[in-house]
Amino acid sequence: MFRLVETIKLNDGVFENIDIHNERFNNSRKTLFGVENSIDLNEILNSCEYNKTGLYKCRVVYNKEIIKVEFVPYDLKQIKSLKVVRAEIDYSYKYEDRSDINKLLELRGSCDDILIVKNDRLTDTSAANIAFFDDDRWYTPLYPLLKGTEREKLLRERRIFEEDLRLDDLKKFHKAAIFSTMVNFGEIIIPVSNIVY
Repeated sequence: MFRLVETIKLNDGVFENIDIHNERFNNSRKTLFGVENSIDLNEILNSCEYNKTGLYKCRVVYNKEIIKVEFVPYDLKQIKSLKVVRAEIDYSYKYEDRSDINKLLELRGSCDDILIVKNDRLTDTSAANIAFFDDDRWYTPLYPLLKGTEREKLLRERRIFEEDLRLDDLKKFHKAAIFSTMVNFGEIIIPVSNIVY
């Protein structure tokens, strides 16, 4: 049976966006494995032993039930350039097996990461969602590979807006923000001119 991962930011003893993680975790269990009972991640994680200071990536590996919980120290990786890579890939759930994405990442050349284009539509980088700024609003792709929890939070707060973005739309924008569970919105911003075709 395949396994999924829920990655949660643990910052100085606080699990961030835990309610949105709980929603995705239990929706994935229900949709993929037919499990009706919910598990409260907040309850499970707070019963674990973990360091109360510092920044950690909490990884919950699961299928029908939780298989393991691990805490890994986290350092922000700097991204200054993206390589456009076209691929027909399915990552609509946060699968533990990322081998297809890792193969695409090998195509980045001298760039730091990739921008995956599927069906001529902009999606995500190898490990994060992305949004583009046009001097008025931040727009995130309507069809991401994975609907991340930070993306969901930003949409609910109306800080970013969904848009059906195609590769040709890149010229409308000036800069891009790369964000994820572990990377706050605004921590990594690059000029669109640093996206290489």
